[in-house]
Amino acid sequence: MKLWQKENTSTSQLIETFTVGRDKEFDLLLAPYDVQGSIAHVTMLGEVGLMEKDEAEKAVEALQQIAAEIEEGGFKIDENVEDVHSQVELLLTQRVGDIGKKIHSGRSRNDQVAVDIKLYLRAEVKAVKDEVAELFDLLLQQSEKYKNVLLPGYTHLQIAMPSSFGLWFGAYAESFVDDLEMLAAAYRITNKNPLGSGAGYGSSFPLNRRRTTELLNFASLNHNSVYAQMTRGKTEKAVAMGLSCIAATLSKLAMDCCLYMNQNFGFITFPSELTTGSSIMPHKKNPDVFELIRAKCNRIQSTPNELTLLLNNLPSGYHRDLQLTKEILFPAIEELKACLQLCRLMLTNIQVKESILLDQKYKYLFTVEAVNDLVNRGIPFREAYKQIGDDVEGGNFAFDVTKPLAHTHEGSISNLCNKEISEEMQKVLAQFD
Repeated sequence: MKLWQKENTSTSQLIETFTVGRDKEFDLLLAPYDVQGSIAHVTMLGEVGLMEKDEAEKAVEALQQIAAEIEEGGFKIDENVEDVHSQVELLLTQRVGDIGKKIHSGRSRNDQVAVDIKLYLRAEVKAVKDEVAELFDLLLQQSEKYKNVLLPGYTHLQIAMPSSFGLWFGAYAESFVDDLEMLAAAYRITNKNPLGSGAGYGSSFPLNRRRTTELLNFASLNHNSVYAQMTRGKTEKAVAMGLSCIAATLSKLAMDCCLYMNQNFGFITFPSELTTGSSIMPHKKNPDVFELIRAKCNRIQSTPNELTLLLNNLPSGYHRDLQLTKEILFPAIEELKACLQLCRLMLTNIQVKESILLDQKYKYLFTVEAVNDLVNRGIPFREAYKQIGDDVEGGNFAFDVTKPLAHTHEGSISNLCNKEISEEMQKVLAQFD
């Protein structure tokens, strides 16, 4: 069954297989949202007189039954049915007869799939947001727990200045705040209703688009019908940009963990059951989880670029190219959620090493502390810098590493500002309500 098929016409099986591609696979993810959009559309049709009131009520009741079957896992797209939209309309027609044939009035598959994707992405963006929020909370908990455990800080992968696990965990927590700002922007773009734009040029029917916007809980609608269709692909790319920011933070965190687990660093360890071994080397505890998080998140960061290459130079209006956005973006969403969940599992079970900086190889981490001590005694900074530099070059540098570090400004070792970071996160999370 094809919504566009006419009598005495047929399509080559080869052409049909090629054009459908993997669409049915991803359409199953859209099924609950397709029914949700149809319920709103039918309700509106009944209210504006394009369906009889009792017809609309019967159609809505049958659609709600289909929605329940989808939720229970009993829904499938038949082999001879083209897509989820066709399957839903077929089921509805089988149950309520000719009433089911009326529900497409004032609607095209173009705006139908557009609203399905927006409803799906809106829900998935909120699911990703929730995963990030849980990891954020864990990072701040670990930051507070280990705030007094010092850690070498690096620039150019050379030892630089003292840091702490409190700073390290907190840095990634705050990074996720900015990442969710990007995702919140994508959420706002997604949370607009394209339904009623038809094939992209509106309809001569007296549709009430504000009513379907209300019924579907969209914050607003895409007002211009041509632009409503132009949001196909653009919405997906906006979401992909938000996901890529989260993935970038996660990838960097995973890389840090791979380094810090290395025996030459030895800053952190994990229980054996969270690492993997070697087929030949009995001593190995490999950071495979973090390596795969790093790799998967690097791939996710390529998603906006892949969508750009797909969408670039398309004129206005619908094009079949847009079908492929699903197979680019939908798996990336699932991958990112899995990476966030696994990262949370790992960091819940992290074990940090105490007294790292007592090792003599880290003594030069304290050169800036020594310079600052001289400055506090009245020596100009440039002279203090030269004096300590000469001590280092001459092999005479020494510093009491057991001396408490006086780092008190906002965002330093002794003043992590975790409360303020948490407050910033709450402001961002409120944007998803």
